[in-house]
Amino acid sequence: MDASQPPPNPQRPTRTGGWMGRLWKQRVADPAHRARPARGLVPVGVVSDSAAALPEDWVRQHARFLRVVPMPVMVDEQIFSEGTDDVPTELALGLAMGKAVRTSRPAPGQMLRAYRELADAGVKEIISIHLSSALSGTVDAARLAAESSPVPVTVVDSLTVALAEGFTVMDVVELAAAGAPLAELEAVANRAAENHVYFAVPSLEQLRRGGRIGTLASVLGTLLNVKPILSVRDGQIVAHEKVRTHSRTLARLVAIARDEAAARGPEARLAVHYFGNQDAAEEIVQELAGASLLEVLAVPVPAVLGAHTGAGVMAVAISGGIAPPVPGPVRQEARPRHEPKPKPEPKAKPRSDAQRRDSRRRAAGSSLPGAQEPATPVEPADPEEPGTR
Repeated sequence: MDASQPPPNPQRPTRTGGWMGRLWKQRVADPAHRARPARGLVPVGVVSDSAAALPEDWVRQHARFLRVVPMPVMVDEQIFSEGTDDVPTELALGLAMGKAVRTSRPAPGQMLRAYRELADAGVKEIISIHLSSALSGTVDAARLAAESSPVPVTVVDSLTVALAEGFTVMDVVELAAAGAPLAELEAVANRAAENHVYFAVPSLEQLRRGGRIGTLASVLGTLLNVKPILSVRDGQIVAHEKVRTHSRTLARLVAIARDEAAARGPEARLAVHYFGNQDAAEEIVQELAGASLLEVLAVPVPAVLGAHTGAGVMAVAISGGIAPPVPGPVRQEARPRHEPKPKPEPKAKPRSDAQRRDSRRRAAGSSLPGAQEPATPVEPADPEEPGTR
């Protein structure tokens, strides 16, 4: 190939700045953050998990006092860990081949190793923020490990997943880097439940297999061709809205995200998650452009979540600004209006006693040889139709 020609499939550039850079400049400009003095060589340590979908470049920039514990994904009997294995490829192949796919919480020993590394780096306190305890036992593993940690550990259940969790971890890390005390970091971490994530999957079967939704919901979604938009509320996956076609689902997903971004204000942060459908995700990013002053990110869904949603999942995570109220009850999409049904024919009026007697007499007379029609008047016959004799 001619060296002057570009490669046939150029890699998309990795954006390491974007809204995170602008957000950091805004925080530095805030007098409350600018006036806070640094409190030593290393701030409060922060630990999270790979379900938070934190960008790898950003994690490396804060590796001095941040640890992300990988969550294992099992394809058949083989175990893979995000960050050390090519989990997305193995997961996609496993799902396509119909292999058994499961996930597990990190071992408490992995958590303890992260706490000890930060303690060796000089931190005196640690805040450990993890995905919803209703969806994973990671919070329990962190609490077990905290009992043996060489420094005090505060464990926070984010009650959410993906970048709805990750946005809060980023906020906490930035505040920790600026020297914020543990109490302030904990207060920010506990607001993670105010972040929302909405997502749609082509099939509910993988969620049912993983025990994240009930069997009945999966069966109804399949039989009735319902494509629900799901959300995480109080740490659990619930139906936010029921839509009847996949194309309508994606359109509604965009509309819901735009409405919430408008309610949160110009500082809302949005990210689109995807698994195996990056082109569709980037189209949604373009549709959401302008919903916030900050850049909308396109981030692959963490493998530990993709194992439960399956390929083709599309999600939008929203944070920042003024958090709107908790999403309301399930909204059922209106059925299309059908043409009014024709009115039934009116029922014939019952005959009188005299008419019934006349009918019996005529029937009896016609059965005798040579009988003639009685002289009793009868109802006139219907007129002949045109063209008949």
